[in-house]
Amino acid sequence: MLRAIAVAGLILGLVAVAVFGPGLLEDANSDLEGATAKESSPLARCDLLQEGPCSWSDGSGEWQISLSELGEGTQGMEYQLTVVTPERPERFLAVLRGESMYMGEYPVPLGNRDGNEYSARFTAPFCTVDATMTWRIDLQQGQQPIEGIPAKLVFQAEPH
Repeated sequence: MLRAIAVAGLILGLVAVAVFGPGLLEDANSDLEGATAKESSPLARCDLLQEGPCSWSDGSGEWQISLSELGEGTQGMEYQLTVVTPERPERFLAVLRGESMYMGEYPVPLGNRDGNEYSARFTAPFCTVDATMTWRIDLQQGQQPIEGIPAKLVFQAEPH
């Protein structure tokens, strides 16, 4: 009797897998394809030193970010980053991340200058193996990345 129940349960399980399995696999596959497409969708690049200020608008208003070289400092080229925001974020950071090679993450706190204008002065680290280094700037409010930036904000640092 126990053997008959086990065989009937096994047959019922195989029928359920045959009926519902392909639909579950399609759903999982489409979720995976959607996530991969979202990750691999190339963002436009905005080179902050070559293309000048980068600007965009989102639901909260207009954003503008610019970067300028201040000159040679004691540890290399110094830069001035300026960000104009539509609202006043708390604990506003620009995080430098290596775009051409991974060299860690360097948080740069942005200080409030005037109204909704924030700025920071920093020196970008450089690699001793490769003379030029492309850095990406990601904006964050505390630990949370600021969403909706339509371009990769990059610049190329060269040791002088």
